[in-house]
Amino acid sequence: MSIEQFKKKDSGPKPTREEAEKAVETLLRYIGEDPQREGLRETPARYVRAFDEFFAGYTMDPADDLAKTFEDIEGYDDFVLVRDINFVSHCEHHIVPIQGVAHVAYWPDKKVVGISKLARVVDILAKRLTSQENMTKEIAAVIEDTLEPKGVAVMIDANHECMSTRGVQKSGSSTVTFTFTGEFKNTEVQHRFMDMIRK
Repeated sequence: MSIEQFKKKDSGPKPTREEAEKAVETLLRYIGEDPQREGLRETPARYVRAFDEFFAGYTMDPADDLAKTFEDIEGYDDFVLVRDINFVSHCEHHIVPIQGVAHVAYWPDKKVVGISKLARVVDILAKRLTSQENMTKEIAAVIEDTLEPKGVAVMIDANHECMSTRGVQKSGSSTVTFTFTGEFKNTEVQHRFMDMIRK
């Protein structure tokens, strides 16, 4: 799987900020509100600014954060794990929050990257409209393509507001997804990975 399929595609001319704010006004009128009442006058502008923050991942390429590697680390032959990477994303089906934690490991071959960069990859890909399944695959794909490691493991455990605040309204439920490549296809290595993220 290549990260190319997850990169932003050209969707035509980008609307202006003013057009985006007008769209929010339309949604407010759709639910029966008056966008001109005191409490809502600045809401379209605030909402668009919030979108800039929520979806900042579209302006960044996660591969860029993995480009700087360390050449002075030799003889290390095991995996590197960063646990408990908290993130907030948004469901591509309902545009409501997904809040969770990612655990990311890779087994270096020739390229070793700063551990903060693994968390940065999660952050960039989370700040896009996505599904948890795709986000899990995307994190693994960009690490695999950029670092060419011996293997990658990604586990995400998240709560979806599209389940807890609408639809079936099952609060407290969580969804767990995995991706394993290379050395992590080995059952024994998978067990070590799982044991380490539970500690």
